Amino acid sequence: PAPVSETEPVQVQQSDEEDRDELDLMSEDEMQAEALMFTGLMDFGANAGLEDQHIAFEDAFDYVLKSTNHFEHVFSAEVHKQYGPEPYQWKDIRGRPDAHLWEQAAMEEFISLVENGTFTPMDQWTGTRLVFTPTAKWAALRAILALAALEDLELYSIDISTAFLNGDLDHDVYMDQPEGFEEYYGAGFVLKLVKAIYGLKQAGHQWHKKLDSVLKGMGFTLVRCDNSIWVYRREDVRIIIPVYVDDMTIAAKSKDQYLFVKEELEKHFKLHDLGPTSFLLGVRVERDRSKRLLSLSQRQYIIDILERFEMSNCTTVTTPLPDGHRLSKAMAPKDAEEIAFMKTVPYRQLVGALMYLAVATCPDISYAVGVLAHFSSNPGPSHWKAAKHLCRYLQGTKDMKLTYAPDPHAPELFTTFSDADHGGDEDNRRSTSGMVVKMGTGAISWASRLQTIVTLSTTEAEYISAVQSGQEIIWLRNLLSEFGYEFTGPSTLYVDNQSALAVARNPEHHGRMKHLDLQHYWLRDVVEAGDIDIKYLPTKSMPADIMTKALGHLKVVEMCGMLGLYD
Repeated sequence: PAPVSETEPVQVQQSDEEDRDELDLMSEDEMQAEALMFTGLMDFGANAGLEDQHIAFEDAFDYVLKSTNHFEHVFSAEVHKQYGPEPYQWKDIRGRPDAHLWEQAAMEEFISLVENGTFTPMDQWTGTRLVFTPTAKWAALRAILALAALEDLELYSIDISTAFLNGDLDHDVYMDQPEGFEEYYGAGFVLKLVKAIYGLKQAGHQWHKKLDSVLKGMGFTLVRCDNSIWVYRREDVRIIIPVYVDDMTIAAKSKDQYLFVKEELEKHFKLHDLGPTSFLLGVRVERDRSKRLLSLSQRQYIIDILERFEMSNCTTVTTPLPDGHRLSKAMAPKDAEEIAFMKTVPYRQLVGALMYLAVATCPDISYAVGVLAHFSSNPGPSHWKAAKHLCRYLQGTKDMKLTYAPDPHAPELFTTFSDADHGGDEDNRRSTSGMVVKMGTGAISWASRLQTIVTLSTTEAEYISAVQSGQEIIWLRNLLSEFGYEFTGPSTLYVDNQSALAVARNPEHHGRMKHLDLQHYWLRDVVEAGDIDIKYLPTKSMPADIMTKALGHLKVVEMCGMLGLYD
């Protein structure tokens, strides 16, 4: 247990007669013990170099009746002159010349509390520490939707009514009566919560715990790779349920399987059957089941962004950023006029709104949004102009849809592409890693991220990017394995750098990369284990290229087709 902080004693005013009455209540042994204790304290003060202290025993004995903080009285007025005011909290002791004296006094007081049986130690209860509520990753959601397209699975949506109110509490929580309803139970009462309630920090966590209990009772298993997805596997039956707070999507081979899940859930929760999935977290879902085609789009969200930031009637451009355009911190406001101007524009709000597009359905703007976000702390007019340029691009591409359909040229369940732009960051010369994972015709996962170290060559930058892409491959293999898909061979990772390919395949090819941290050699291990097979792909055919730099119009159009983005 942590030391108990010293607190200022309460000053009690009482008469001499009252003092004598209280003294009469003490036994002779108790009075002798108190006298010995204060004699020891005075000796301790003298040994500490406080010879000038003249403390009357009567004063000390009087103090014991009024406070348990003995040292505050012993080291009083004269001590203030030499060491400053007495500390009232534990943190005040630190740094004092006489800190060791106060620490010893505090320890003696603490030991007396322990010996008195004042408290007992116990394991720290969770309280509101367990407040995290997992939500399905977008890469996992898109993988499930892509599987639904490729295998023509049924997709239905369910909304759980007042989801957070279903969570059971595992410890006592009390709340005041709601304002305006105090007369319902009468004044002087508080409410003890039996169920979770909105506003309770652990409400989301308890809801997830309740849902997990119900689904496991139905035979589902919580997926370890994503703790907001449950899967049911029995012989030829496979049902996958991703959950995002209270929004539930059910992917099953037949409608009967879906009805089984719905009827079981209705025994525990009040829910709304939303029918075949047409919207998911604000994303429109459209299907052509005759062609096994499923598409995702956010047209209305883009329109809303353009209206919100007064760009509804803007002219269009054909690239997310101008070809080859690079932004830097040097473009921050340079004078009072630019500073004043930037205070009038909603740069951060716009970048935040664009992030959801880049995360959900628009891999083509992922690099541009990432670059704009780097300057959110101090954007300048050039950054604002680039953000408006991206809005103009969205004006012309708001009808684009991320499309999943069978790809006869893709022999594997998914394929991964990795690329890097060496030293492209203008401010610190770090490289940008780009990754795209495709299932069928469309991208299910993508990333554009600045590397954490400065690389010394293109080979090194490409290799680090390949490591990051390899991590996504292993996660997806594990995820799909939990869904019931078997991998009999390695998953392919395409790179467009022959030297990086050689380093990953053969430990003899290390040359100038001997300084790389050991974690980056993890890729060799998974290649040797047969989980990943690295292959070369020319840059012109590399869809991850759009994740690393600003491209021209023709290249953007070509890359969008590779990503599965179509009008």
